[in-house]
Amino acid sequence: MHLARQIRDTLRLLFAQPDEVMLEVGSGGELIVARLRSVVALLLLLLPLINAAGGGSVRETMIGLGGAVLVNVFALVWLALARRQRRHRWLPFASSAFDVTAASAVLVVLALNHLPSGLNSMVVWCGYLLAIVLTALRGDARVTLFAGVLALVEYIVLATIAISSASSPEQLISADYGAVTLGTQGQRVVLLAITTLITVMVTFRMQRVVEMSGTDGLTGLPNRVWLLHRFPRVIDAVQRDGSSLSLALIDLDNFKRVNDEVGHRAGDRALKHVVSILREAAEPGENLVRIGGQEFVLLMRKPIGSAWERVDFLRRQLLQRPFEPERGGEPFRLSLSAGLASCPQEGTDLSRLLRRADQRLQEAKREGRNRVVARDG
Repeated sequence: MHLARQIRDTLRLLFAQPDEVMLEVGSGGELIVARLRSVVALLLLLLPLINAAGGGSVRETMIGLGGAVLVNVFALVWLALARRQRRHRWLPFASSAFDVTAASAVLVVLALNHLPSGLNSMVVWCGYLLAIVLTALRGDARVTLFAGVLALVEYIVLATIAISSASSPEQLISADYGAVTLGTQGQRVVLLAITTLITVMVTFRMQRVVEMSGTDGLTGLPNRVWLLHRFPRVIDAVQRDGSSLSLALIDLDNFKRVNDEVGHRAGDRALKHVVSILREAAEPGENLVRIGGQEFVLLMRKPIGSAWERVDFLRRQLLQRPFEPERGGEPFRLSLSAGLASCPQEGTDLSRLLRRADQRLQEAKREGRNRVVARDG
């Protein structure tokens, strides 16, 4: 029962969309893959020439050359699209499908020309392995799994049709490529499965490490790293929709006294207490981020007037639920101060909005704390 739950949880994490930090890494990874694909595509042009120099048939050389030219053309297309990755979320899946299917297409053409060459050409078959391993650079285990399963399906279908179409055993034997047997084809399928499994686990592990770097260890909230990677996407959405975004910089008032009077462990529990209250009152589409110490950022897709009402409501909620450091102990009444800034009216980059919100936060503290300021005094 415990093992089944672990497997279920692992599969859930595996098929879940990576967080914003990982998506940003994957965006850069797709560009790396596209550039690397362009270099590999140029090198592929050498293979048919080497085949010809080594005494290979003219027909096989032309098939290889045609496949290499096709890969080079599409490599330029994928590179152009990868430069605008944010607008093409489907690109990693589409380009991975092309990488896999390109290997299958060349094998099919080789098989039509000479059956054993289509099933026993190790050089072309290794294209599957390259396509699967390259997906690790994208940082998305779903893409790796997709490419691996697609390669397995395409190769199994290819091998099955090719072997069953042979009218005699002699058609499956070649002086250059050896004999095509079910055993050798089964071994290749197993190798594809092993490569997929290893690459998926490497990518998944990388996902978890990067996701942890974007998560606050104490509260479980997204942290400053997450905010830096997430914010450009939020701005893109706001500008695309013509909507408003308000950023609130929140600071807990006189929080140091909690640590001084009851200790840092109680201070950690107090932070968790605050976060639980803010989370309970969270609305869809809001993002609460801990950027350090007792400071938080709240992103809200609403104009600054509505955002002020929202943050002031959170302020009152916090006041109504004091923190008890220990059962029966004297509770601490916690409060917050906040400064707001709006986008696009007051800026579209994170640093500028944070500066404006911090100016208003400092004004709230000068006016006596426990208040929310949305306009300059």
